[in-house]
Amino acid sequence: MKRKIVEIDEALCNGCGDCLDSCAEGAIALVEGKARLVSEVYCDGLGACLAECPQGAIRVVERDAAGFDEAAVASHLATLGRSAPHGPAAGGPVPFDPAAHLPAPRGLAPTVPARPAPAACPGSAVRELRRGGLSVLREGPGPAQPAAPPQGGSALGHWPVQLALVPPHARFLAGADLLVAADCVPFAYAAFHADFLAGKALVIGCSKLDDTSAYAAKLAEVSRQNDLRSVTVVRMEVPCCGGLAWAAREGVTRSGKAVPIRDVVIGIDGAVRSP
Repeated sequence: MKRKIVEIDEALCNGCGDCLDSCAEGAIALVEGKARLVSEVYCDGLGACLAECPQGAIRVVERDAAGFDEAAVASHLATLGRSAPHGPAAGGPVPFDPAAHLPAPRGLAPTVPARPAPAACPGSAVRELRRGGLSVLREGPGPAQPAAPPQGGSALGHWPVQLALVPPHARFLAGADLLVAADCVPFAYAAFHADFLAGKALVIGCSKLDDTSAYAAKLAEVSRQNDLRSVTVVRMEVPCCGGLAWAAREGVTRSGKAVPIRDVVIGIDGAVRSP
């Protein structure tokens, strides 16, 4: 059948991954560093991804293609741990299921509802932060190197910080000292901004709730596209948090870059366990 469908020019694509978050159907994936259409039946042809591509590598064309299949999309998203874009059978919002939030019976593992895929929105736009009339980031690539933020102040110099939302080509990553932090750390360690964040580009995540293989792939792109000076992982002492350190090491290894990695473990009492 002839219909509208997304077409990606791989020669223009730089593998930033911005388009992935805007495709609610999961029709686009990074393959060998390039955005590619996973399957014609997953693409609805509406082109929500076009505006997110900084390279202009995506367009909507009209050609012979397999029809859009909502059931196939739902099955595909389930394998990715994501919910259907328009509710069950595209019939509306997903209803709240109290049973999904009840403790599991004794002897059974608890069920953790999958996080929905991050959606493209103005709140995820890359920006640099200014404090007191002075830019936290210096002119040119890479973050500034302040000794410490003002007493009780924030050392955050950019937005967004969620690893899933940070594009690998973001200016603040170029030549940066990258801080990969578990999202619980700033709550447990009171001096997080002064001791760890100052002068670094930050990405945060949770290897308990998210896919560490996706983290590794994203960090590989970050390392591949930027001359990182160093990577510091700050994580909690709980065993599941070790996945964040693995993702950082695996990402750097895949990138083929020689980047020094430091792994810092924080106790749930707020003490630094190592090193």
